[in-house]
Amino acid sequence: MNLTDRIAVITGGAGGIGSALARRFAAEGAAAVVVADLDADAADAVAAGIGPVAHAAAVDVTDEEQVRALVADTERRYGRIDLFCANAGVATGGGVELPDADWDRAWRVNVLAHVYAARAVLPGMLARGGGYLLATCSAAGVLTAVGDAPYTATKHAAVGFAEWLAVTYRDQGLRVSALCPQGVDTPMLADGLAAGHLGARVIAASGAVLSPDQVADAVIAGLAEERFLILPHPEVAGYARRRAEDPDGWQAGLRKLVRRLRG
Repeated sequence: MNLTDRIAVITGGAGGIGSALARRFAAEGAAAVVVADLDADAADAVAAGIGPVAHAAAVDVTDEEQVRALVADTERRYGRIDLFCANAGVATGGGVELPDADWDRAWRVNVLAHVYAARAVLPGMLARGGGYLLATCSAAGVLTAVGDAPYTATKHAAVGFAEWLAVTYRDQGLRVSALCPQGVDTPMLADGLAAGHLGARVIAASGAVLSPDQVADAVIAGLAEERFLILPHPEVAGYARRRAEDPDGWQAGLRKLVRRLRG
């Protein structure tokens, strides 16, 4: 996937990783970048900052009809969608004690929104013989988000769904990547740290906190190579191997880190 002359859609595009992707795609020569977000004013501001190739759209990714409308409008405007980035996500900072409403919101944003996107874009992409789906899944999808049970469960589900899409549709021309960064300097992490959430503190203590622009660099490289797992933090691959080879030892190490942070 080369971004030159491509049509890209990014949900959660008004901030953090999403806005960095939008700016970078435009810089790479995309013909159009659709910045979709629940916050319409913020999406407008990002699109205005990018320039004429960018278009803003107000979208609630948990509403399938709105996702379908986003895809239909983009296809009317530009004729196709080459790359759809299901990037919107939410964290909770809690565990099993959280009410069902919090679990449901995490499920709808972190998983069902990816399902809705796939349902909407697959017909057009498969009819044209190809397209690309990028799912922002987090390192939590291959490891564990200590302190955030809904985030852990839903990001694992997001990686699993992305892998299913890759296996099912690759031979029909569809490319799929799961973006799995660890610590990124976004409002999600900053808000978690400000609130004292254990998960955010573990992330901050576990390695480098990258800028959204550094994550965008990794995405460009990963799309060019059509890699399934895009790991802006390369060490995550090593962590995943250790976790698979010695799950008990891996869990013991995480518990030790948690005990240290709790003092």
